Amino acid sequence: MKTVYVGMSADLVHPGHLNLLSEAAKYGEVTVGLLTDKAIASYKRLPYMTYSEREKVVSALRFVKRVIPQNTLDYVPNLEKLKPDYVVHGDDWRDGVQKTTRQRVIDCVTKWGGQLIEVPYTQGISSTRLNQALKDVGTTPDRRLKTLRRLLDAKPIVRICEVHNGMTGAIVEHTQVKTDKTYEFDGMWGSSLTDSTARAKPDIEAVDITARLRLIDELFEVTTKPLIFDGDTGGIAEHFKFTVRSLERLGVSAVIIEDKTGLKKNSLFGNEVAQTQDSVENFCQKIRAGKAAQVTEDFMIIARIESLILDKGLEDAITRAKAYLDAGADGIMIHSRKKDPREIFDFCDLYNKLPNRKVLVAVPSSYNQVTEEELSKHGVNVVIYANQLLRAAYPAMKAVAESILTHHRSLECDTQLMSIKDILNLIPGTK
Repeated sequence: MKTVYVGMSADLVHPGHLNLLSEAAKYGEVTVGLLTDKAIASYKRLPYMTYSEREKVVSALRFVKRVIPQNTLDYVPNLEKLKPDYVVHGDDWRDGVQKTTRQRVIDCVTKWGGQLIEVPYTQGISSTRLNQALKDVGTTPDRRLKTLRRLLDAKPIVRICEVHNGMTGAIVEHTQVKTDKTYEFDGMWGSSLTDSTARAKPDIEAVDITARLRLIDELFEVTTKPLIFDGDTGGIAEHFKFTVRSLERLGVSAVIIEDKTGLKKNSLFGNEVAQTQDSVENFCQKIRAGKAAQVTEDFMIIARIESLILDKGLEDAITRAKAYLDAGADGIMIHSRKKDPREIFDFCDLYNKLPNRKVLVAVPSSYNQVTEEELSKHGVNVVIYANQLLRAAYPAMKAVAESILTHHRSLECDTQLMSIKDILNLIPGTK
């Protein structure tokens, strides 16, 4: 019997997929090359369903003989192994970013006399529209919580942006830039600094955990992406256990706690109080308490090391990293106030040699000329753009307030200000 190869993502199986597979089955036994999460995430958003979930769905379709993973967007590796008689694909890839992939398929199957069959695109079916409908429906705490670990497995570097209200959450959720592929944020950073600043509180500790949990509820009502929570020092171990359970129940993917002690002031108000670094033993105890409190395996506790901030040097930072990982931390955040990234890169290079190496997080606020590609080359797994949206919004709002006081009139909506209606129209699902 003749053999047929069909490559697909199949995140949301719709009539277009069924038409394609039905046509493919007319030519022989159908093998579906199901794109892995990593392959899909290389050019667009992580699929809603995991690979195993998608595999179960596609395997159950009567047109399909078997399903194998396709680990890249390029069909050639699988085609050279299987040498199918036919490759079947929709005719919507003759132009655009998939044009090169199509030509590589043709060149490959020609070697053994194979043929590319192109099926007319099913009209009236839009995967983009279906995905938007899925976003509008929302997600569950359990599925959202697991997404960060899936992203870490699928992407060379995970891109996280600060949020401090529903509007900024919607911005991070929906903002995209499209070139050769789609670029967007992978998740949100629940910053304690912006939580307090948005409330005009100079003392971060003045915003209690209950108020911050309410903000998470507000964010989760209008978003589907995962959230990493800034837990500051985590408080005492008993309080930290409560925080872990509360965050996990809501569907937060991770909490980051820093190895400092003492009252912390908001530096945006110019009133930062120097803190001391916690002992390795005390901080490890806090990590162990948090890990013992969590219920799922997917929730992550990440330890932020302040050794470089406090000028204690690389040796102290690496010693702490090893101890925190051994205590059960799921990853390390390293931070620096220097504009030169060399000490961060030096830490990364030493960290990558640790036998118990886990996730590495960087926050390039000071050394902001460094690209994600450079960070990834040094082993950084997560980049957090902390406080960026609030820092940009505050000067703009202050300038508008000053303009009103200066000119004693409102700014015109059609020139300097957007109308509320226009703002809402930019956010999918709010029209």
